[in-house]
Amino acid sequence: MSHLTIYQSNYVDATVVSNLFIDEYMKDANDAQIKVYLYLLRMMNAREATSVSDIADKFNHTEKDILRALKYWEKQRLLDLDYDSGKNLAGIHIRDLSGNDKDKAVSVPQPEPSFIPLPASSPSPELGSSKAFSALRSQEAPMPPSQETPQESSPYEKPSYSADQLREFKSRQETVLLLSIAESYIGKPLTPSEIKTILYFTDVLRFSDDLIDYLIQYCVDRGKKDFKYIERVAVNWAESGITTPKQAQKASSRYDKNVYTIMNGLGKDASPTVKEMEYITRWTKDYGFSTDIIVEACQRTVLATDKHRFEYAEGILSSWKRQDVHHKSDIAKIDSQYQQRKKPAPKQPANRFNQFTQNTYDFEALEQELLSN
Repeated sequence: MSHLTIYQSNYVDATVVSNLFIDEYMKDANDAQIKVYLYLLRMMNAREATSVSDIADKFNHTEKDILRALKYWEKQRLLDLDYDSGKNLAGIHIRDLSGNDKDKAVSVPQPEPSFIPLPASSPSPELGSSKAFSALRSQEAPMPPSQETPQESSPYEKPSYSADQLREFKSRQETVLLLSIAESYIGKPLTPSEIKTILYFTDVLRFSDDLIDYLIQYCVDRGKKDFKYIERVAVNWAESGITTPKQAQKASSRYDKNVYTIMNGLGKDASPTVKEMEYITRWTKDYGFSTDIIVEACQRTVLATDKHRFEYAEGILSSWKRQDVHHKSDIAKIDSQYQQRKKPAPKQPANRFNQFTQNTYDFEALEQELLSN
């Protein structure tokens, strides 16, 4: 399937990056996410089409890395992902950070839209496949409504707060004390982005000041001052229905035990990184595995490899998930079936017809030799 082409009348051989992106968003993003966003801006300005696989090859990342980066920027409301009727990625709408487009997509129709939709007769590639489109369109040209797929909103989705909302939050008497406590834990003045995260804790997650105090202290005590990590813990608490520091303390002790049991199972004695926590959360929540099953996969991983152990364990656990494993007894059945398949075919018993050594002859060469005599 052909790529989608971008048309733009005022082409300039330069890429403009918003100062707001540099000031507010770039510091919290990882290497892959920054590369993907800047590359999208560059391709849009150059009127060139691209794809998920092209971007992955460009930066030596996997296609899943690229899709995760796109999802990240969509969550940050810097872009919108457009899907076709088959829920396959069909286009990207990069939002304008200079105006109100950060809060809602522009819907002004243009006489000559710069986004070329997929032909109706063309099959749509699956999201994440090597042929999946990551087509770019200009900020002013929206997808036709009939081709947009509504996105399910999470009850804990982080809003994009305005400067006025931030000023109003900072002006509250109780907020001043809360921010002062947070800064004492973090050991530095909070950035506007970090203050917005605390606003998110009170506004969306409905955390009390005491719970936010305990949350930040809990993360800092574990060597985690990154607000992305703190936010992930907060969302986990909200999803678990935690509303008081006492509930959080009880859940944390149980949570810590499981996390560090898994870390030890992989031969690691340090605190998990954000990426490692993503794996552990996937295994425990998305896959629904108990700790003993995860530890079994970790032990097999340690015996098999010294490198990329989380990725290796993910391969084992995702396979068990596909095979509907729920208990360790299910693993024993899978192992038994595997050993049965590996057994060599039984040898045929010797008799007077097959006990002699078999020979192979080149009958064509023999025939030539006979004819030459």
